[in-house]
Amino acid sequence: MAITSANQLELLQTAEAVAREKMIDPSLVVAAMEESLARAAKSRYGSEMDIRVSIDRKTGRATFTRVRTVVEDELLENYQAEMTVEQAKQYMENPQVGEQFIEEIPPVDMGRIAAQSAKQVILQKVREAERDRQYEEFKDRAGTIINGVVKREEYGNIIVDVGRGEAILRRNEKIGRESYRPNDRVRCFIKEVRREVRGPQIFLSRTAPEFMAELFKMEVPEIYEGIIEIKSVARDPGSRAKIAVYTNDHSIDPVGACVGMRGSRVQAVVNELQGEKIDIIPWNEDQPTFLVNALQPAEVSKVVLDEEAGKIEVVVPEEQLSLAIGRRGQNVRLASQLTALDIDIMTEAEESARRQKEFEERTNLFMETLDVDEFFAQLLVAEGFTNLEEVAYVEIDELLVIDGVDEATADELQTRAREFLEAQARAAMERAQELGVEDSLINFEGLTPQMLQVLAEDGVLTLEDFATCADWELAGGWTTVDGERVKDTGLLEEFDVSLEEAQDLIMTARVMLGWVDPEELVAEDATEEVEED
Repeated sequence: MAITSANQLELLQTAEAVAREKMIDPSLVVAAMEESLARAAKSRYGSEMDIRVSIDRKTGRATFTRVRTVVEDELLENYQAEMTVEQAKQYMENPQVGEQFIEEIPPVDMGRIAAQSAKQVILQKVREAERDRQYEEFKDRAGTIINGVVKREEYGNIIVDVGRGEAILRRNEKIGRESYRPNDRVRCFIKEVRREVRGPQIFLSRTAPEFMAELFKMEVPEIYEGIIEIKSVARDPGSRAKIAVYTNDHSIDPVGACVGMRGSRVQAVVNELQGEKIDIIPWNEDQPTFLVNALQPAEVSKVVLDEEAGKIEVVVPEEQLSLAIGRRGQNVRLASQLTALDIDIMTEAEESARRQKEFEERTNLFMETLDVDEFFAQLLVAEGFTNLEEVAYVEIDELLVIDGVDEATADELQTRAREFLEAQARAAMERAQELGVEDSLINFEGLTPQMLQVLAEDGVLTLEDFATCADWELAGGWTTVDGERVKDTGLLEEFDVSLEEAQDLIMTARVMLGWVDPEELVAEDATEEVEED
């Protein structure tokens, strides 16, 4: 197959045809042809030669050239593609290292095997170009909705024709027991586009919360225009969902706008999601209020929020308990996903029993430690005192407001509380020293004897040991495991040490040990302040 003038234009025509069919740049096809012809020429002249082919984009003429690079004498390795400065003087005037000598060589007459090899190179390059085009087209469409046609089913996964490529809808991304037949039209959310060796992989989903959000954006003009904002979505695909919406425009009802006239807008989304029931919730920046909305249609009596733990307690009437929890816990689970809070639901009777238990525990604490009768201990609890430290170090005026308490009684109460706390501190210090706590940690400001005892029991005996601790090891925290929030108990958590306080203590210890330069800390703090501003 010699490349003669008769078939020079045919090369360009072939490149154009392939490019149109695969919807890629014709120059990519021509470049693939050049590479395939160069490879065929190497098989004829020698694989060690640097042979290049250039096809004229107008005439289709293929020019074969041999390239030799000038190198230093000691670096000469490939005699076919390189030459020394002395050798180059035969072909060039004043040759320099790095220059190239290019000479045209006769075109090759490709045999059947060479032609087949050239064809494979062209096909491979065209496939690669086609894959790159598909990836570039779909990578920016991740996070949007696409319409496609079902081609086939493979092991429960649906292969969808999305125009210029194929996408996969995995069986766990389908709603309920959805089934599809070839040529069925399907609307999906593009969850991810990945570049892989076998080509771009487009993963679709119909169960993703974002799919519902995008459907509402299509049906509700106010959401599309940004007047109404979707704050969060929680779904039990095919069964029930909750969506929280918000607007700064007080003249617009965000819930009513999403529902539409006679429910037309929300019904269009419900029909697309196979009858999935949708609760549209007004979002509120006040978390307890938002949670009350999220638990609809159940009525809530009281909400207690623990912001640090990210937990919230909800008290409901007895008759509302099953409605608040929902079938198989569905309602409270969706509300938890929507608000990103752990929710504990209890009845009014259960909450009353818990409060009574706390009252009794605090009453017993004061009876045992202050040597007072039950009635007087109950008075202290009723006034809001929860521990001995509050009694021992509170302003005396706060004790005088209790009925029957004069200054002498208040002084006696505080004396007893302080003596008990001091005895506890001495015992804790003795225990810590028995366990081997060193003076470097004992003299460290910010740690009480009780804290030292707890640290010693966990093997933290020196200032170096303390400085290697992580803040969450001291203050505790929360981690997410398999979608569930799990509590990490901190060593000093019982002493109400916050995460920020733990960070300060640890950093102070590291500065004292010379592990951290205090000037660098000041510079970092200044940088953070500037960034926040």
